[in-house]
Amino acid sequence: MMSKEVFEKYESNVRSYCRKWPVVMKSAKGSYYTDVDGKKYIDFFDGAGALNYGHNPDFIKERILEYIESDGITHSLDMFADSKEKFISYFEENYLIPKGLEYKIMFTGPTGTNSVEAALKLARKVTGRSEVWAFMGAFHGMSLGALSLTTERYARGGAGVKLTDVTHIPTPDYIDGFDTIKYMRTILDDDHSGIEKPAAIIIETVQAEGGINVFSVDFLKELRKLCDDYDIILIVDDVQVGCSRTGTFFSFERAGIVPDMVCLSKSIGGYGLPFALTLVKEEYDKFGPGEHNGTFRGSQISIVAAKAGLELNKLEKVDEKVKEKEQIVKDYLEKEIKPLLDENETYRGIGLIWGICFKDGKLSRAVLDKCFEKGLIIELAGRGDSVLKILPSLLIENETLLKGLNIIKESIIEVKNQ
Repeated sequence: MMSKEVFEKYESNVRSYCRKWPVVMKSAKGSYYTDVDGKKYIDFFDGAGALNYGHNPDFIKERILEYIESDGITHSLDMFADSKEKFISYFEENYLIPKGLEYKIMFTGPTGTNSVEAALKLARKVTGRSEVWAFMGAFHGMSLGALSLTTERYARGGAGVKLTDVTHIPTPDYIDGFDTIKYMRTILDDDHSGIEKPAAIIIETVQAEGGINVFSVDFLKELRKLCDDYDIILIVDDVQVGCSRTGTFFSFERAGIVPDMVCLSKSIGGYGLPFALTLVKEEYDKFGPGEHNGTFRGSQISIVAAKAGLELNKLEKVDEKVKEKEQIVKDYLEKEIKPLLDENETYRGIGLIWGICFKDGKLSRAVLDKCFEKGLIIELAGRGDSVLKILPSLLIENETLLKGLNIIKESIIEVKNQ
């Protein structure tokens, strides 16, 4: 039986990414996949943001192997462990304290949706309010609490139950000239709005799955003030756009704000290993012992990899490299891609997360298929999957970055000339 036939025969129909890239991958290194036939593919998908340092970075791999060979603890729930102490100390002393951030660290379980669920539960417990506000275009996870925040109709349809206790707020670009902050303040002040004051407002400072929608610095500052004025907890979901993706380790740093809670997963795991944290201001650290837990919140190999990832980030000066590569991408899109786009098509992004916005999903999918044919793994996002999502490793070589961008250009030309 051929290897692909195994998947077709035995794996659930829910699989999705393999339908876009229907080959069997065998290995990966840096910014490249290699399939079983030996063909190489440049990776502009980056494990959906879980591989900020690329595939199998030697620096992290060596530390994982050393830990395993030493018979280090692999699983410890929330017991004290040497490896966890080292991670906490390094994270606090090299990332949180230098940035003026005073957070307690909650180990929530292995995925981003676990981090979001923990933040939601805690915000509701602390405030005694059940309502949460999220923004239209948001993606926060696929478990029921996080899914209630997510706006994609297809994903929500899989819940099978009503998704409640969330109000979705239009973003500033939802309607031309819309004042989102004024709208929220009006709702909160109006005793006839019919909408309850929320326990929290949750935001991705850059909506990734929503189509690479970048919230402005002014908006983020005004949102922080609104939350302060009305005693609302501000949660930043940095699961995909944190860990230096936008050019600073935390995506909210560009606005000079401090959220009350921060959700981290994906690349905080360093090596693509499952790992998630919820950072919480001390005054909101109100869970009792065991009130929120999870079996794999003590996965020590993930914690070892996470510390190594933080070390690699510092060693490679990743924030600086992202800002340099951001300019490369921005210049290329302006000079080489923009002239190929129709009047109602555009591009947008920040750091090393960018989107080329086509008029419809049919066109963007055709470009994706052509890119794959030419050896580039790239994903879609946004309404109707109309946005081609550029998400390379933060350590991608400039030559490889440009090679991938050239494949996009060639693919757009060929698709539009058909």
